[in-house]
Amino acid sequence: MTETPSSRAFEVRHVQVARAVFAAIAAVMITFSSDHSAAVGLAVFSGFTLATSLVHFAAAWLVYPAGSRWPSVLLGLLSAAAGMAAGIPPWRTTTLFFVVVVAWAVLTGIVELIAGIRGVRGDAASIPSRTEARDALVTGAITLVFAVATVVVSPEYSLTYTIDEAGTFELTGTIIAVGVLGFYTAIVAVHLGIAGASPRPRTSPAETAAHDRAAEQKGADA
Repeated sequence: MTETPSSRAFEVRHVQVARAVFAAIAAVMITFSSDHSAAVGLAVFSGFTLATSLVHFAAAWLVYPAGSRWPSVLLGLLSAAAGMAAGIPPWRTTTLFFVVVVAWAVLTGIVELIAGIRGVRGDAASIPSRTEARDALVTGAITLVFAVATVVVSPEYSLTYTIDEAGTFELTGTIIAVGVLGFYTAIVAVHLGIAGASPRPRTSPAETAAHDRAAEQKGADA
């Protein structure tokens, strides 16, 4: 017997809240860290993406029906690969930070954006809930904006400045990029947290489209 969404113990809202929690942890770790080096940024990014990949894999297995699991599987694989690459200490360089973070953001942003668009349009082989599809579309768009913002930052950028009675400091492209990562995870945490806590209809896009077609046919027959 196929489980209906209402009978599942692990639902979409749980996936969104879990993702929000891990994003919030990453945001807090970056915000309250005095070290915004590539090594620290990659360490936080590795933990964030690996934890998120587990959420995606759990969602593919426990939440979505067959035929609608491809977004979660792809997002899980991409996040796991990025997390493992960023998790190797000898590889934690400035170049790797920009390459891995941008590649992950572009690929996962595109996957989530496409899944959201297909879900909103009522594609049966995509996200089954219209509300969740909109949330995925927004998350994908935010992730792509994050990718663009990171690309704009030059790894070679360096600015030395002095503050009276405080000393001389240096602002680098890596520090800015790690800060952008923290800002991104904070936004995602808020967005997914609100989405997970918000009430949502149970009707899927496919069901809504079928209902609309039936109503149109009934009107035509009349």
